[in-house]
Amino acid sequence: MGVTIRNPADPEQKWTGEFLVDTGAFDSLVPKARLEAIGLKPKARRKYVLADGKPVSLGITVAELEFEGEVVGGTIVYGENEAEPLLGITALESGGFEVDPRNQKLKRLPAVLLKTAKAAAHSPDPD
Repeated sequence: MGVTIRNPADPEQKWTGEFLVDTGAFDSLVPKARLEAIGLKPKARRKYVLADGKPVSLGITVAELEFEGEVVGGTIVYGENEAEPLLGITALESGGFEVDPRNQKLKRLPAVLLKTAKAAAHSPDPD
């Protein structure tokens, strides 16, 4: 799937690539060189467990992700330069999608799920 990664501090700096949807990953992963090319720098490190069970500590940053007409903010993991870009489940759910495993396609939800809208519904009208 085509995904564009944007630097939130400078949205003109962006990279578009083909991503594999990975429902087993919370965060999205992008090759380090691609992130550096658009001016992103690691903000922290986070512990992850790879598919083979190996624990690793990897750099992370925050970026805008655009796919299927939606724009979301998300945590991006710095992958090796030869790594295949991965779109994690957090970005998918934030964009209002779920995976249909039977047909191996994304399914757009009728609305993005929100635990409660109580605060917004009862807040005073600014006018």
